[in-house]
Amino acid sequence: MTGRTNHAALCVEEAEETVNGLRSALAGAGIVLPSLGVDQGSIARTAPCPLVELGRCSVDAAARLTAVLRSAQDDRSTTV
Repeated sequence: MTGRTNHAALCVEEAEETVNGLRSALAGAGIVLPSLGVDQGSIARTAPCPLVELGRCSVDAAARLTAVLRSAQDDRSTTV
């Protein structure tokens, strides 16, 4: 594998690990994003620069995600 190919493979692997971690964290909060994944178009390039596709979700999932993010913001503002 060339240096460029190896770097691209590492970038894609990192993106996949990040997606898996995000999926797990969201599941822990009771949130499912059905379209969550690595954007295939972003890795099809000669020099991949992976993007994470969050995709569509239900209104309930969006509301839960909003609540979790707001709670995290509240936690950070009280510890400062």
